[in-house]
Amino acid sequence: MAMNDEALLRYSRQIMLEAIDIDGQERLLASHALVVGAGGLGSPVALYLAAGGVGRLTLADADAVELSNLQRQIAHGMADLGHNKAASARDAALALNPECHVEALTEHLDGAAMDAAVAASDLVLDCTDRFSSRYAINAACRRAGVPLVSGAAIRFSGQLAVFDPRDPESPCYACLYPPDERGDEALSCAESGVVAPLVGLIGCFQALEAMKLLSGAGTPHRGLSAFDGLRGQWRHFQVPRDPACPVCGSVERN
Repeated sequence: MAMNDEALLRYSRQIMLEAIDIDGQERLLASHALVVGAGGLGSPVALYLAAGGVGRLTLADADAVELSNLQRQIAHGMADLGHNKAASARDAALALNPECHVEALTEHLDGAAMDAAVAASDLVLDCTDRFSSRYAINAACRRAGVPLVSGAAIRFSGQLAVFDPRDPESPCYACLYPPDERGDEALSCAESGVVAPLVGLIGCFQALEAMKLLSGAGTPHRGLSAFDGLRGQWRHFQVPRDPACPVCGSVERN
């Protein structure tokens, strides 16, 4: 995809990076990312991917903007109260970069709709806050062979992991959190609270990993990175693939 003079100027600070260059920027412009969740994590993800030149974004969220969201969900403002989050985030992304093609999915993604949305994308970013949604997104990514960048933030703690079905050594989300050990326990900011900048930090980390994967820059993140906001400390954990995983494992389960 050839860039015009305006695009060359808009993305000049990335193009001058050797790891991205013009070829990487053109790959970004030709790519399609699906962002599931347009709240605390999805806000910085959508804004930075649009600003950075990901050519097509699909934002999925069925919820409406509430006053309590505005403490951290920076894609939305007072004028968006009562409006759908995916549509509000689409408008915010287009205000930054009108050349980005942004679609808002305002219904809950599930079943065949989830599979179709994932299969149509080059990469998926899980910006949801419940295990049931995370497991469904993970399974759809495995079926479609699409990389998944997963983020989580609660209270003062955040996590990030990248799961890539194209890599035979890569685990999946169910390897990290086996469904039979989690049930449908919620990780909800509404119930547990979250400090505002934490979701920005983790969402930006997700956006960075997505842009690396889509542009071909650097080395994709491996394992699990966990951030303790109260101490300002990162920890990294290796996450091996589980042969008995119900989603990606090779061992038959009785």
